[in-house]
Amino acid sequence: MPLFQLLLVALIQGLTEFLPVSSSGHLILLPGLTGLQDQGQLIDVAVHVGTLGAVVVYFWRDVRVGLLGLPRLLRGKADTPGAQLALGLIIATIPVIVAGAFLHFTGLSDAMRSVAVIGWTMLIFGIVLYWADQSGASDRTAADWSARDALVMGLWQAVSLIPGTSRSGITITGARRLGYGREDAARLAMLMSIPTILASGVLLGAEVALDANTTAMRDGAIAAAFAFFAALLALTLMMRLLRSISFTPYVIYRIALGIVLLVYAYGGSAAQVAG
Repeated sequence: MPLFQLLLVALIQGLTEFLPVSSSGHLILLPGLTGLQDQGQLIDVAVHVGTLGAVVVYFWRDVRVGLLGLPRLLRGKADTPGAQLALGLIIATIPVIVAGAFLHFTGLSDAMRSVAVIGWTMLIFGIVLYWADQSGASDRTAADWSARDALVMGLWQAVSLIPGTSRSGITITGARRLGYGREDAARLAMLMSIPTILASGVLLGAEVALDANTTAMRDGAIAAAFAFFAALLALTLMMRLLRSISFTPYVIYRIALGIVLLVYAYGGSAAQVAG
């Protein structure tokens, strides 16, 4: 794959994975709107590994706490902050794994990869994010995260399997509805991405690893490195901006892009019918 396309795919994935604008939606749109060849599952897995590395580095203190609490949780005790965090992340990941496996093995995930679907989800869930952000309370912090809240946010996260929804956007929406402040909502959403990206990476990676050759592995490594730095930059900027602004700029972008995509999707269909 040309270096330019690897860089483009990595930048799109890295910059949009943790912003509430849907990285998967942008990656699906890339070949459809530009005429470039589809990057394939190997590159998809690689850029997700890159973004996984970025969130682990940025939230290393929280990740370390969760890892240290995991052995205690495995002994059946969730009486420390680390064990409670690990339990919450496990609970929050179960819905998306179950739903993801169902969509993947039934082929429904491919059926939803269309410009029209992405246009509608961009628009609708952008409005939902605005509603949740403006109407939600801000009196809870990440320290208040309970098993119940983890399950609720996990169910919201499962909706992100519809292309264009945005995993981070929909989990932030769920957190804001539960009363978490903007920074803490984003923090929980980012931490939830770690086991989710890891699970999807294992699922997809197992399918492509046996077919990968040296050139493909090299391309994947390059894409992963670019995605890592792009994601780290996007994550740093978003978390800093949330101290002074709301999610409204992202909502405006989603709504504008959604309208453009719907015009493109249905305008093209109408033109074909008329022709």
